[in-house]
Amino acid sequence: MEGTTSTLSADGLKRDVGFWGLAWASEGSIIGSGWLFAGLLATSIAGPAALISWGIASVIVIILALVHAELGGMFPVTGGTSRFPHYAYGSFAGLTYGWFAYLQAASVAPIEVLATIQYTSTASWASSWYKGSTNTLSGTGIAVAVVLMIAFVIVNLIGVRWLAHTNTTMTTWKVIVPVVAIIVLCLANFHGGNFKAGGGFFVPGKLGGMHAVLDAVANAGIVFSLLGFEQAVQLGGEARNPQRDLPRAVISSILIGALIYIGAQFAFIAALSPQTLSSMHGWTGLYSDPALAAAPFYTVAKVAGIAWLAWVFRIDAVISPAGTGLIYLTSASRIGFGLSKNGYIPEAFEKVNPKTKIPVFAVLVTAAVGLLFLLPFPSWSKLVGIVTGASVIMYSSAPLALGAFRQSHPSMARTYVLPGAQFLTPLSFVFASFVVYWAGWGTYSTLMIALLIGYLLMWLSRVFNANSHQPKIDWGAAKWVLSYFVGMGIISYFGSFGPGPIIGGIRGFQTVWIGGDGRLGLYWDLLVIAIFSLGIYYWAIASRLSDAEMDEYIGSVVVADTVGH
Repeated sequence: MEGTTSTLSADGLKRDVGFWGLAWASEGSIIGSGWLFAGLLATSIAGPAALISWGIASVIVIILALVHAELGGMFPVTGGTSRFPHYAYGSFAGLTYGWFAYLQAASVAPIEVLATIQYTSTASWASSWYKGSTNTLSGTGIAVAVVLMIAFVIVNLIGVRWLAHTNTTMTTWKVIVPVVAIIVLCLANFHGGNFKAGGGFFVPGKLGGMHAVLDAVANAGIVFSLLGFEQAVQLGGEARNPQRDLPRAVISSILIGALIYIGAQFAFIAALSPQTLSSMHGWTGLYSDPALAAAPFYTVAKVAGIAWLAWVFRIDAVISPAGTGLIYLTSASRIGFGLSKNGYIPEAFEKVNPKTKIPVFAVLVTAAVGLLFLLPFPSWSKLVGIVTGASVIMYSSAPLALGAFRQSHPSMARTYVLPGAQFLTPLSFVFASFVVYWAGWGTYSTLMIALLIGYLLMWLSRVFNANSHQPKIDWGAAKWVLSYFVGMGIISYFGSFGPGPIIGGIRGFQTVWIGGDGRLGLYWDLLVIAIFSLGIYYWAIASRLSDAEMDEYIGSVVVADTVGH
């Protein structure tokens, strides 16, 4: 019988988040700093053709979201995204993809803090917070960043129910503001000629055209902006009615987000002053304008003489990123909770306050890790590529997990069944590989270093017996997991997506590693990745755990408890 009151999950967390809490948790993550900055970054790379980039990214993310919707309905557990590969392939795959899940979630809060400080620095009273000439936080800016992170921690420690209520108010604002902005900018300052200016709809040159369109998908914050739908999945262990609400929440949030972002991109291009575009010598020079780089929509509205809208943008630059950073800190702490439940990291991460049912240690450590991201990546444009890469690698594990469950547990209870899964599941894995590749060799090589650090930390946890229920290592999955990362590295090294996108005449992401110089040409590289990814996909499915082993791992989830009492 379906319950209507708060209960405790098998993980010891309160089940008191309903459909709107789940849906708005995802929407609050989707609508964040991305809408404030990605429009400028995307047009700086791809010009008006950035609209195609948003369309491509939306299709990719929606398919991945549908895969997650089926998995979320099957396993509504806290930190679910980090635990799905563990159930299907065992500990090695679980710890690998779980680490990327933790990295991406922990890095979102600092990128949102960066966005807030950068946008707010356009006000005279906050001008000392951010150094636009070097794209770095000042000493005062760092202090403000610490204060914001502490505020996120306080809200998280109060409790998830209060967090859900706070996020609902924030998200409602965050949805209304871009919708109003799209309407006002298109009605009051529409310049249709912009869609053909600056060299045409497609940016000209060797790295223009479709290459620039694909470059923008991964490096302009487009995929980053659309991600966040999994927040409902991460809070699955705290959902009141997860079997009914999780799939609906995931699908609804991504559709709303995609429509808002495509509309915002269109409005930004249309409302941009033709004089500004001309003075910057085309789209690729836009990012070199200090005012636009600091606060794109604010500057466009101010130049257009829409003072009240510019004022609203400045307020939204605090609310939108803060709301996303808040919910991602919650998500990252729950992923840490899940990793500990799986035995990968110290048991302290799963200790919850007996009164609030909040994993306090996980929240505190996650906030500290988030602050560390501000040191090597001191600007929104530099950090966004790393967050995108880690996120998509994390998401790529979901198609692999679902493919395995469809083979081994075809009759397992599913609230949502993905239509055409036999086609869409491998396709979504190929699409995820595309995005990882488009992020460029510089980003990919950095992520591989981060993976090695993760392996080291989890090995130390194992050596010092920091977790009493650490699992045996399922080395069978290591063959295809490591082959995938090595293979993607080789393709990325010889591909045409190098150290990072060219923004304002300079690379958006620098690396000490050579590579990405285009020896493998466009389209041929996509064909190679598609064939390689499909090979890995079917290899992984064939290497899945036996039915008995899978049942043993799934046994940690009390399915009856997730349905209600």
